[in-house]
Amino acid sequence: MSSNAVSIHHNAALLSVVEVTAPVEVTSDMIDDRLASVLKRLRLPNRLLQRVAGVRARRMWEDPQDYVAGAAQAGVKALAEAGIAPDAVGLLINTSVTRTELEPAVSVQIHDSMGLAPSATNFDITNACLGFVNGMDLASTLIDAGQIDYAVVVAGEDAKQVQESTLRNLLSDKTTRDNFMQQFASLTLGSGAAAAVLGRADKHPEGHRILRGVTRAGTQHHQLCQGGHNGMYTDSAGLLENGLELVMDTWNDTPADWNWRSMDRYITHQVSQMHTDAIIKSAGIDRKKIPTTFPELGNIGPAALPITLARELDSLTVGDRVLTMGVGSGLNVAMLEIEW
Repeated sequence: MSSNAVSIHHNAALLSVVEVTAPVEVTSDMIDDRLASVLKRLRLPNRLLQRVAGVRARRMWEDPQDYVAGAAQAGVKALAEAGIAPDAVGLLINTSVTRTELEPAVSVQIHDSMGLAPSATNFDITNACLGFVNGMDLASTLIDAGQIDYAVVVAGEDAKQVQESTLRNLLSDKTTRDNFMQQFASLTLGSGAAAAVLGRADKHPEGHRILRGVTRAGTQHHQLCQGGHNGMYTDSAGLLENGLELVMDTWNDTPADWNWRSMDRYITHQVSQMHTDAIIKSAGIDRKKIPTTFPELGNIGPAALPITLARELDSLTVGDRVLTMGVGSGLNVAMLEIEW
């Protein structure tokens, strides 16, 4: 019996996907400059972020609350590009990891800012870096069921607070090499927003069909990456090893006739060069088919995957098969196939 959870979709289509770029660039050299004293004390080399993770820069919002406005802006932009009126939307799913308060849901602010109708159901889905794929999968299921005609899936992320907390932590005289490396992954994080509009394929033959997907859980590894506003602590080696094993278990348990080894594009969650190289080697994927945005944007959590897809739109043609795939802290894996 398969250990994958499988979803098959019959009438769902991706109508648009867009990004909103956070305006402030923070380079890895700038972070090195701020950490110069601790790097010297611990005898760690400069440019670790570039050499180990491949991250040269990341973006930040000007104000901590701008991630909500960014998500709403992305949602409005996605509706305009799809040609869908706001009052036709039946569902808004916010998939952001970032939240300023526990209550209310972030989705209510985005719903209000977008001017959606009272009849548009809205809620948050949080699942680390996989939230956006989960959101598209759920929206597709509700479209298939005839519950809604259109859904908007959004994510707006703000990494500034956790990154500033991490920098303060690392500049402590008590910081050792071990706790530096435990918090290293936080320095790769970036900010940004994305949105997608999904609708009924029978009403939109121009749309990109959402065909099928799988998820798989490896929750025995839930302690490998834990974070909050005061910092994020990661067992990077354990996360890479066990995350890659879970990805490959999922990949190898997928029906052979789905032919996922011959996709035209693989849109992966953007973590680092090390993670990308590991997936390429283990799955035998052509490197040219995996676009990357982490070098200039860092890891933007669940917004990273749709931002990467949005940047590929001009190079995709009718009939191309696209696989969105990623692993998130927890651990969980999700993959979703789209036919262009």
